Amino acid sequence: MRHTLLAAAATLAFITLPAHAQDGDAQEPAMAPPAMTVPEAEVVTPTPMSAAAQGSARTGPNRRFTGEDLFDLAWASDPQISPDGRTIAYVRRQNDVMTDRAVPSIWLIDTRTGAEIPLGNGDGGAFSPVWSPDGTRLAYTSTQGGAAQLWVRWMDSGTQVRLTGLPSSPSGIAWSPDGRQIAYTMQVDDPAPSFGTAPANKPEGAQWAAPLEVTDLLTFRADGAGVLTPGYSKIFVIPATGGAPRQLTFGTNHDDGPLSWTPDGRRILFGANRNADWQTDPVEGDIWSLDVASGALTRLTNRDGPDAAPSVSPDGRMIAYLGNDDDGRAYQQTELYVMALDGSESRLLTGNWDYDPGGITWDADGRGIYAQYDDSGETFVARIGLDGAARVVASGLGGGSLDRPYTGGSFSVAEDDTIAFTGGTAQRPAEVQVVRAGGEARMLTNLNASLLATKSLGEVRRIATPSSVDGREVEGWLTLPPGYVEGTRVPLILEIHGGPFAAYGPHFATDNQLYAAAGYAVLSANPRGSTSYGAEFANFIDKNYPGDDYHDLMSIVDAAIAQGVADPDHLFVTGGSGGGVLTAWIVGQTDRFQAAVTQKPVINWTTQALTADSSAYFGPYWVGGYPWTNQEAFWAHSPLSLVGNVETPTMVVVGAEDYRTPVSESVQYYSALRLVGVPTALVQVPGASHGGIAARPSQSAAKAAAILAWFERYRDGWERPAQ
Repeated sequence: MRHTLLAAAATLAFITLPAHAQDGDAQEPAMAPPAMTVPEAEVVTPTPMSAAAQGSARTGPNRRFTGEDLFDLAWASDPQISPDGRTIAYVRRQNDVMTDRAVPSIWLIDTRTGAEIPLGNGDGGAFSPVWSPDGTRLAYTSTQGGAAQLWVRWMDSGTQVRLTGLPSSPSGIAWSPDGRQIAYTMQVDDPAPSFGTAPANKPEGAQWAAPLEVTDLLTFRADGAGVLTPGYSKIFVIPATGGAPRQLTFGTNHDDGPLSWTPDGRRILFGANRNADWQTDPVEGDIWSLDVASGALTRLTNRDGPDAAPSVSPDGRMIAYLGNDDDGRAYQQTELYVMALDGSESRLLTGNWDYDPGGITWDADGRGIYAQYDDSGETFVARIGLDGAARVVASGLGGGSLDRPYTGGSFSVAEDDTIAFTGGTAQRPAEVQVVRAGGEARMLTNLNASLLATKSLGEVRRIATPSSVDGREVEGWLTLPPGYVEGTRVPLILEIHGGPFAAYGPHFATDNQLYAAAGYAVLSANPRGSTSYGAEFANFIDKNYPGDDYHDLMSIVDAAIAQGVADPDHLFVTGGSGGGVLTAWIVGQTDRFQAAVTQKPVINWTTQALTADSSAYFGPYWVGGYPWTNQEAFWAHSPLSLVGNVETPTMVVVGAEDYRTPVSESVQYYSALRLVGVPTALVQVPGASHGGIAARPSQSAAKAAAILAWFERYRDGWERPAQ
């Protein structure tokens, strides 16, 4: 290899990140990072990321963004504007240093003055606000007093009442048009199957082992939920003033939200896969109409494909819904349809629109439908007419994640077409914004003003280049170290998004800012397979993943070097989930990176397809078939097949309760790297799921610190010692 020998032998270690900070004290990361080299023009004062504050040693504020700063962050989500457009109820999420979690609360904003007041719901979290049709009440979910329950606030008096005492959390909350009932979905537990019994002669006071755990479900565990309690999601209604809930749907299948009432209050529309083979056909779904009085069900769509998210028009004559024909591809572009209330006359509105619509809601006049969509790494809201014509009505949405710069955000629309949405900037987490028809958007919140006023954050700039594969443009964003001097070369981290059907954009990301504060430029790229560039671009990796996306990433790294930003002798690579797959694939293809960190990767498609929480999906849709029918394809795209080529020190990171890319995937790669003599370490995040690996601030900060420490350890590379 081409780099100076740093270690005479491979460094091998198990690392466990802290479960959470205790009593607000900063914790030492598992691998304390050495001092980072930063450009001479750096305006921040470097301090160890884990250093506790020492007032007597400080001569001024620390202007570098640090792991401790994660506890001070707040961001907005789920903005729900009242029917008259005068008030927005939104969920503010604030990291709490004592519980090491993001705590949700609901705040109310006057859209004219920007004045805010909290909902004031005691000691519990509050989320999922939904306005009554007349705007006089607000339904929401709260954990005040224990388990999540349905609450209602009367806006004129401020009175708040708990309506339910449910065994499971309600979701999909939907008011009836007359405001007298509230529909919701909730899991109804079933007894687990059993075979035989334990001995019956247990003596009093004896300590026997726990009973056997038996399941007959194909998907018996889910990421973020763990081992699933047997049962099914069902639809209920409850009087809006309280009383006994009434279950409306039954059966051994899941009936899911969102729920949509017809204007006469007689029917509820929902999406579900109620077919007998629902466990082995995970993409299927249909629109169903439920008679509230009798419980009778009518199937409104019936095709091979995932129809969902029905929304009834204000006049009750039409239903808008999302779906597509199932063509067996891993990525299938969602389309917007309308049909008559009885399911007839279905019509495609977005046949000439190469985007994925989501979050659909009718215009108050019933002549158009609002939808959220991504384009080139950014998120917009469009109004789509019944003739299919679309125009942008809001831009700059964001807030889908905090640690990495994913597209996202959400919106709602008032009867006068005023739109409330979440969106920030590359240096600012998501805020609540509002835009009135034909006007400019106004930012109504400033949730991190005091923190960001004292911090010097990295500039984020767009970068694009033709791919070496076919000349198609590959787009990305460079986060530069604070105080970067133009023309200065700095070490570069290629940070690859997951999905792989997702996209990065110019959005705030704590990981990127922590890396930048340590003196690195961070390249967040969207290779082929990324969404927001049309269906063709996303489907270039269909049954070929990883594949040519590797060349896209190498092309944009070369562009960062050509621009004079990236130091070609100090390149590093990391990424999570799909990005973890590509990280492991990259180090099996090239030795140009000094070090790598693969996070929650898929290493072996055979074991992934049979142990992940969607075993009916990964094989047929991503690889093509099953391991016993197409083993050649499963192995050809497994990074494990390339482990013999790896000469790059590679750390492996995974959540200890990851069921999407199970821990066994990471352990396989760690073991293989050890066996071939490549420096490696296995980092497990206690209690963390796949989607929640950065959910707790202390773990998010410690993970970033461990990655930086690994890169610093192999800053100048590694060479295999002579035998």
